[in-house]
Amino acid sequence: MSGLPGARTCPGLGEASDLKFPLGAKFREPLTETRFQQLFGDAEQAPELLAEPRSSRLRRRWRLRARACSGPGAWRVLQARLPPLRWLPRYRWRAWLLGDAVAGVTVGIVHVPQGMAFALLTSVPPVFGLYTSFFPVLIYTLLGTGRHLSTGTFAVLSLMTGSAVERLVPEPLGGNLSGIETERLDAQRVGAAAALAFGSGALMLGMFALQLGVLSTFLSEPVVKALTSGAALHVLVSQLPSLLGLPLPRQIGCFSLFKTLAAVLTALPRSSPAELTISALSLALLVPVKELNVRFRDKLPTPIPGEIVMVLLASVLCFTSSLDTRYNVQIVGLLPGGFPQAHLPNLAELPRILADSLPIALVTFAVSASLASIYADKYSYTIDSNQELLAHGISNLISSLFSCFPNSATLATTSLLVDAGGNTQLAGLFSCIVVLSVLLWLGPFFYYLPKAVLACINISSMRQMFFQMQELPQLWRISRMDFAVWMVTWVAVVILSVDVGLAIGVVFSMMTVVCRTQRVQCLALGLAEGTELYRPLRESHKLLKVPGLCILRYPTPLYFGTRGQFRRTLEGHLGLGEGGKETPKPDGPPDAVAEPVRVVVLDCSGITFADAAGAREVVQLARRCRDAGIHLLLAQCNASVLGTLTQAGLLDRMTPEQLFVSVQDAAAHALERLETTGPKTCTVWV
Repeated sequence: MSGLPGARTCPGLGEASDLKFPLGAKFREPLTETRFQQLFGDAEQAPELLAEPRSSRLRRRWRLRARACSGPGAWRVLQARLPPLRWLPRYRWRAWLLGDAVAGVTVGIVHVPQGMAFALLTSVPPVFGLYTSFFPVLIYTLLGTGRHLSTGTFAVLSLMTGSAVERLVPEPLGGNLSGIETERLDAQRVGAAAALAFGSGALMLGMFALQLGVLSTFLSEPVVKALTSGAALHVLVSQLPSLLGLPLPRQIGCFSLFKTLAAVLTALPRSSPAELTISALSLALLVPVKELNVRFRDKLPTPIPGEIVMVLLASVLCFTSSLDTRYNVQIVGLLPGGFPQAHLPNLAELPRILADSLPIALVTFAVSASLASIYADKYSYTIDSNQELLAHGISNLISSLFSCFPNSATLATTSLLVDAGGNTQLAGLFSCIVVLSVLLWLGPFFYYLPKAVLACINISSMRQMFFQMQELPQLWRISRMDFAVWMVTWVAVVILSVDVGLAIGVVFSMMTVVCRTQRVQCLALGLAEGTELYRPLRESHKLLKVPGLCILRYPTPLYFGTRGQFRRTLEGHLGLGEGGKETPKPDGPPDAVAEPVRVVVLDCSGITFADAAGAREVVQLARRCRDAGIHLLLAQCNASVLGTLTQAGLLDRMTPEQLFVSVQDAAAHALERLETTGPKTCTVWV
């Protein structure tokens, strides 16, 4: 316990007592901020500390950074920007190599059918899904900090990209395009998808340059999970025409889900029995295999590759039965071997696609950063959110030169990589080897693959996203506000569209934070019997309150949105209404507050920041208290808030001797002041 000189013992409850000395111990003198800096800070800078301009602090910070520039400092920066320089020398070859190889090959096998499936979701030919499963994975292996993260094609991004591509390059109204016209349309759509990847990558690099990795926090967990769950429903509905063999145009924009359902129901009599049968058999295989992989993940040495098995079986069946010619079943066709020629996307399209690139960039970073954080916490390592911005920005930017569409970390393959025993980013290289072998040699084997099978793969890959809805009852019990954020985001995504729903979810999530700051209550504090602790008077403790002394805690940031509430609350507690006629409203019986407030202690520990409007409100409070004869003391202001108040002119209304390091010090000083002007009595609260 700490104490003040000249301590006395506290009498029994209800008697006169000196509240500075609750335990009868020797107490130190109350410490102001200036005195604390003189004793424990830099004594030479103590007199100027409170009034130091913000520009001086920034210049001092930049000087410290400049001194840090050296050979070792440059090496640390290089290690941060190229993570393999940090983790590869410590790689445990005997313990990790086999796990990385098995996991990488397993994920690569899944990437092949899934990449082609998500390419159709993006409205580009299937081979471009293979490109997107190769280049981004290779780049992230060199730049990413998530050891267990698997990148590549992602259903939500493919859906968002496909909607933008269909809007930018719509299919001609007449339909029935010739081969040359179809190739020209595909080339335009590939260019639009690559431009979207280029734009989103450039935006992420700009965010990295501004060190905006913290922006990932604005996409809260309920928003991300509701977004992916709602997008999974969009994916399911968008694949219905392919499942049923209906050549329907893709619906885009708001209410696209309901438009697609209406079009499918209208055209249902024209569905293809052959493709419907293929779809039913494919789902009958894929869904149980997914369940087996989940239920027996601890017993299986590696997950069962149901997708590649289904692809091989369907290709053999279509080839031997000539389903493409006899029943007009849509097939993948020829996959060009090798790599596309590198070229810049059409930069003239960038102004048109900027509005689409921004939500894609935000979803890419939010999903990837949240996935990386989950597995980093699970396996006890750290990730660098700004480095993740750089990795995904360069990944999208460079891969767009090879006609890839936007990519990010993926939920399904990341979980698969972990279950298969992956340990580091090296697993990505083995995944690239599998995709590379398909691009160079194995592509012709997928010629007869029915597109209906790819649609089934799209749907089965949404399993994890659909099952996120199982968390809603628990979320309701934990936080009903987060439950509301989840539901509002999900409903907006399903009814409107993915990008509009994302915007609504982010805005609503931030509005809930603002509303919470508006609903906090200013707490009147009292001294807990026999201690030096000050607790809210409403709590069920025996608390002591001194007539003439008011100790208040304001537990929320002080900014333009809360300044009015702050003013009204303080007026109510201190009787500073118009004409001074308003009576105080502290928590307690009327007899405990009969004497007007002469000293007020404002506990600023809950004020994490203050803007100019909030700071001016405190300055006005100091002026009004001085005019009303009330001695105002501020306690426990952090450095940022204290600097803002100082710049707003607080020291013109108060002296540094009115700023204290803690509530206990300020209360001790207040009691000393009251001793000279009033009786030393205390009121007991139960």
